[in-house]
This record gives sequence, structure tokens and C-alpha cells, in this order.
Amino acid sequence: MSASAVVSAPRRFQFGPLWLVLPALALLAVFFIFPLGRLFVLGVQDPGTGALTTEHYARLADTPVYWRILGITFRIAFLTAAFCLLLGYPLALWLSKMDSRRQSLMTLLVLLPFWTSYLVKTFAWMILLGNRGVLNSLLTDTGLLERPMRLMYNELGVIIGMVHAMMPLAVLTMLPVMNSIDNRLSLAAGTMGASRSQRFWLIYFPLSAPGVAAAGLLTFITSLGFFIVPAFLGGRGQTMLAQTIITQVQELVNWSFAAVLASLMVAATLVAIWIYNKFFGLSALSGQAPKVDGTPRGSAALRACGQRVLKDLAWLSSPFDRFASQDPSAKGGFSIYALVAVIFLVAPILVVFPLAFTSASSLQFPPPGYSLRWFEQYFSSPVWLAATLRSFGVAFATAFCATVLGGLAALALARSQSRWNGPIFALMLAPMVVPRIVIAVGLFYLMAQIGLVATNTGLVIGHTLLAIPYCFITIGAVLKSYDWRLNQAAETLGAGRLTILRRITLPLLRGGVISAALFAFVTSFDELTVAIFISGGLKTTLPKQMWDDMFLQLNPTLAAVSVVVLLIVTVILLATRKLQK
Repeated sequence: MSASAVVSAPRRFQFGPLWLVLPALALLAVFFIFPLGRLFVLGVQDPGTGALTTEHYARLADTPVYWRILGITFRIAFLTAAFCLLLGYPLALWLSKMDSRRQSLMTLLVLLPFWTSYLVKTFAWMILLGNRGVLNSLLTDTGLLERPMRLMYNELGVIIGMVHAMMPLAVLTMLPVMNSIDNRLSLAAGTMGASRSQRFWLIYFPLSAPGVAAAGLLTFITSLGFFIVPAFLGGRGQTMLAQTIITQVQELVNWSFAAVLASLMVAATLVAIWIYNKFFGLSALSGQAPKVDGTPRGSAALRACGQRVLKDLAWLSSPFDRFASQDPSAKGGFSIYALVAVIFLVAPILVVFPLAFTSASSLQFPPPGYSLRWFEQYFSSPVWLAATLRSFGVAFATAFCATVLGGLAALALARSQSRWNGPIFALMLAPMVVPRIVIAVGLFYLMAQIGLVATNTGLVIGHTLLAIPYCFITIGAVLKSYDWRLNQAAETLGAGRLTILRRITLPLLRGGVISAALFAFVTSFDELTVAIFISGGLKTTLPKQMWDDMFLQLNPTLAAVSVVVLLIVTVILLATRKLQK
């Protein structure tokens, strides 16, 4: 062929790596961006005529009760985030000072309550905090109290339950940043005469600040959309925005006002993200190491103010230097606190076990005797078995879909240097950041129109949306250490791209891929928010069945179901740890 023919021949279409992300983007566009967009439009649209209106926002402005609920939501979310940081930071610091093997074992204990169903954790706290619960029974039986304390149906109960639910998220967010800090910087400061307080507050803490801010951001955003804990541990004075949205949709069928409330929640989320990005940058959310100087990206005045505060804290804590251990992982007061924190995370869910084997017809602690009849009742109940099998089927389908879509997206971004990587990365993580109640309401409005409500397909789609970010992050983390020269070597030997993917890439990434699938399975198996709307009354999942029964009456059958869920989650976590560090 002549040179002119070669020049004039049409260029062959090149398959770029970003094409691999198209299936995930298509799913997000149809079932995430489009439903949310339609939901927000409902807030400024007249239901009868379809004309634009501010009537619904005017109703919000003129009704004090909704502003009160909004204030309650922000206060509880802020207190939850603050206590999670205050109580979780020493635990994360303690874990970061361990060797990799010990850290892996202790992190597993933090992961167990993190992946345990919110329903199971809330059920455990209802057993602990009730008037006849474990804590009040112990205090009254020992004579320390004459009458039971009111630990439930108030803000105290809600804060306890939400801090227990969110604290593992805070610890697991701060830990990667702490692990990436070069401890030689503190040692160098010590050789120059810096005290222990100065080394911590002026060197170590600023370096860990992006992780602290990321933990605060994620716990605050997640707490905004909470409704399980306040529904069972709170009273009317602790009604949160998510509960109000559920009421507007399911009881009042007022989609327009529900859209207004959802818009407020998303707006608060976006403001929190904007503030975080302004000072720290969103890269710390993925666990990337902070800059060496550890300073935020704010103005010079804010940095100077922050430095002044840190110096004052170093001065105030300097009298306690002689009581501090050189190694936070060593035995002493610091380790005692860390162990107490681990007990706080793990003990509540372990209380469920003896109650599942009780011989009594009601929840009593300690049980008067032991029996297997509640497990027999669970396994012989067609309702419970159908819900369990449906949860397993949906979870397996979700694990497959989320792993494939999230894995292809992670592979695309790992191989691409495009300017679109940043927006795509943000979009892939968006379902993890937007409150689940907003996603569930938007999906419900869409799926009700296309006939996917009360179907397994609708549940799989909704759960896949929520699980994709976990698979994307997990597989993306493994791809960071992947040696792409192996693929190049295979190409030089004549291997096609599908052959390389099947024979080289997937076998080397097998641990990360299976771990991502297991995380997606747990995400789906324990998911309730989407199930409340999409499952309807016909396709009930196990968490939805537990939700319905907990409103009717607390009984030992719920304890038996909780034990089954805990065992499944524990087995999956152990398998994940075996496959991937």
C-alpha cells in the first residue's frame, strides 16, 4: 500500500480506557442523577398544573415545626460528629502505633460493629438502655440506684446509639492518614528540644488534621440522613429530618414537600463538602497522605489563628507530659482508654447472643434459662425464611453487579490520564456521600412510574448504587500497587486485551476483587433505607422484616435473627481479612 493510501485511510477507532467506566456512568445517570434531578424539580413545581412555584418553600418558611426539626437534625448530627472525633481520635492514634499484624487484628474488631446492621446495633442498645434493660438492672440490683435512669426516648439515648454507629467510620477514616505520617518528624522535633505536647500539637496533629476533618465530614453527612436510631431510641423531641421525609412520602403522600426537605438535606451536605474542600481538598477522603507541612489551604489569617490555638493547647497540656507514655501503644492509661473504646464498640452487639438463647418469653437479662426455641421459630417461619432468602439473592446479585461496574470504573481511572478523571471519581463516590434517604426517595418516585417497586430488580438496582463506591475504592486501592509492565509484556507476546484481563489482571487482583464483592454483599444484606421504599409489602428483605417487627414488639425472635445476621457479617469479614490485608 502506498504512503498516500495510508495517509488517506480512515484512522481506526481507538478503544480508550475511559470507555470501561461507561456502564457505571450509565447506571448512575439513569438511577441516581436523573431521579435526584426530578426530585428537586418537584420542590418548585405545582402538582396540579406543573407550573413553577415557591409555595412549598413558603410553607417550610412559615411552619416553625419544620425549622425545629431541622435544628434538631443539625444539632444531633453535629454532636455525633464531635463525639466521634473526640472519642475516636485516641483509638485511631493507638491503632496507628501498632505493627501491621496487631493493627489488622484490632481493626477487625472496629470493622465488626461498622459492618453490623444498624438495626442490630439499635436493638442491642434498646436492650441495654431500657428501663428494665441491662444497665438499669445492674445498677438497681446492686443498690447503686433506687429507680431506673431514663436512658432511652431522649437525646442521650440517640447520641449514644449514633456515636456507637458512627465512631467506627471516624476511626477507619482517620487511621490511613495517621499511618501515612512520618514519625521521624516528631523525633526530629524532640532532638531540637520540643516537649511531648509540642511534638503532638504542633507536628503530629496538623499532619493528621485532614483525616480528622474527613472523619468529621463523613460522620456529619451520614448522621444527617439517620432515622433508625432516633426512631427507636429517641422521642418526639428527637425527630430528625429523615423521619419527616419518610412520613411525607409514606403517610401523607406529599412528594413536593418531601422534595423540599430532601433538597435542604442535600444542600447541607454540599455546603459541608464545600467547606471541607476549601480548607483540605477532597483527596484526603480517599486516604491520601497530607502535605508535609500539614497546613490547610485556607487564608493566612486562619492558618495563623490555628497555629495560635495549637500553641495554646500545647502549653495547656504540657503539665501532663510527665504522665504520658512515649509510645501510645504501650500499656498505661492511653491503652486502657483504647481498650474501653473497643469494648464500647463490640460489647453492645455481643449482649444479643445470650438473649437469643433465652428460655423466657420476653427479653430478660440475664436469661433465666437457655433454649433453642427462638431459632427454631425463626427457621420454621415462612415469613422470616422468605425475607432471608430474598436478602441473600439480592445481595449476591448486588455483589456481582457492583463489583463488575465498580471494578471496570477503577480500572479505567487507573489506566487513564484524562482531565475527566476528577469528575468521574467524584461521581463514583457520590452515592456514598448523598444521604441514603434522599437516594431512596428519588428511586421510589422513579421506580413507581416504571413498575420496579416491590421487585427484586428494583432492590438490586438500588443496592448496587449504594455498593458501587465501596467496590470502586477497594479495587482502586489494589490497582495502585499493580505492575502494568506485566500487561505490556503480555502484549508484546501477542496476547489480546481480553486475554490479558482474564489471565493476568484478574488473577493478580483476585483478593481485592473478592473483598470488594464481599463488602458489596454486606452493604446489600444489611441495607434498610432503600428496602423500606422499594421492597413494598411483597418483597420484604430481612432488615425490612426486622424493622417492622421492632415497631410491634421486642421479642427473643429478633435476638435470634440478630445473631444470624452477626454471624454472617463476621464470617464475611474474616474471609475478607484472609483475602486482603
